[in-house]
Amino acid sequence: MQDIELEQAIEVLLAHAVPVAETERVPLLEAVGRVAAEDVYAAFDNPPFDRSPLDGYTFASASTADASAEHPVRLSVIGEECAGDFFAGAVGAGECVRIMTGGAIPKGCDCVVRQEDVREEGDAIFVPFTSQPFENYCYAGEDIKKGNLLVRRGQRIHAAQIAVLASEGYAAVCVHRRVRIAVASTGDELMQPGEPLRPGKIYNSNLYLLAGRLKELGAEVTVVGSVPDDVERAAEVIASYADRVDLFLTSGGVSVGKKDIMHGVVPALGAERLFWRVCMKPGAPAIAYTRGSMLGIALSGNPFAAYATFELMARPAIARLAGETDVLMPRRRAVLADAFPKPCHGRRFLRARMEADGRVSLPDQHESGSLFSAAGCDAFVDVPAGMPPLAAGAEVDVVIL
Repeated sequence: MQDIELEQAIEVLLAHAVPVAETERVPLLEAVGRVAAEDVYAAFDNPPFDRSPLDGYTFASASTADASAEHPVRLSVIGEECAGDFFAGAVGAGECVRIMTGGAIPKGCDCVVRQEDVREEGDAIFVPFTSQPFENYCYAGEDIKKGNLLVRRGQRIHAAQIAVLASEGYAAVCVHRRVRIAVASTGDELMQPGEPLRPGKIYNSNLYLLAGRLKELGAEVTVVGSVPDDVERAAEVIASYADRVDLFLTSGGVSVGKKDIMHGVVPALGAERLFWRVCMKPGAPAIAYTRGSMLGIALSGNPFAAYATFELMARPAIARLAGETDVLMPRRRAVLADAFPKPCHGRRFLRARMEADGRVSLPDQHESGSLFSAAGCDAFVDVPAGMPPLAAGAEVDVVIL
């Protein structure tokens, strides 16, 4: 396929991104950023007992039925309970227990008053007001009910889910294995950071961009480095990984120049080309292919083009490979804080940043070869083909990163 819409390209990639089948049970902290391979349910109500939300005293609210500022009710303090303790006795009329935040409500009590709201005198307190049943009272199961779905299969696990699982006593969780991805850049002009820069050469920033994003997304990354501008040698390198990785990701070599080798690499691999050229700017000349069970995505060598097409096309495919069920990027409508002075003859994605007031701002630079202006961006403005210059205040469609 050639000259396809972005949505169609994503559909093609998702159709060929088969979720990894291997799973493993790992300790909770090792599951951060991984994808759950099973549904996990609450084993018990949480909290597992009625408890106090504050430091104070607990008693039967009926004991203060006649209390007032002029005639406070005296309650005898018969015990004390901190979080983690358990007061085993029953609290009768005219009695109370000093209780700390998180302490279990003793039998016979149905309310808690703040320590600073009563007068303490020896082994008694004086309550100057009427308390209501279940005032300042946290019920068992108030947070989580037994049987609640805690983590859904196909959900990426973050710190909040880890905390919830820990609160239910889970020490480990079953997850998909990490997606194995090899990443490389094509181009004889590329040099590695740290080497003296020679005339006509540039440093290989794309390799670090893509490898860094893959690590952020929790993939198991193999950094191949720079692949020479030679079809046969490049094909040999990629073929050597075909049985070891789920995805081979490259940047460069996809356009129509003399050294755009990926057009020849794909057939040299014995691979099936899925598409070339996507109707978008930047990054239109992207190529996707398959070799056996390995998916291949070749992105533009222009830094921002590589970044944009990675986020918009490769990232959903990687999420699907990882076993995620919700893989599409969220979108919203927003108002432009800045003008974009150029007409868009074809569909274009502008680097952007969501502001605290809900507007979306644009940097000054939008060239495909410029990466620095994308460093602080967290969104793309999706501009349809045929749009005139955009004025500040225009309503636009935004892809949230």
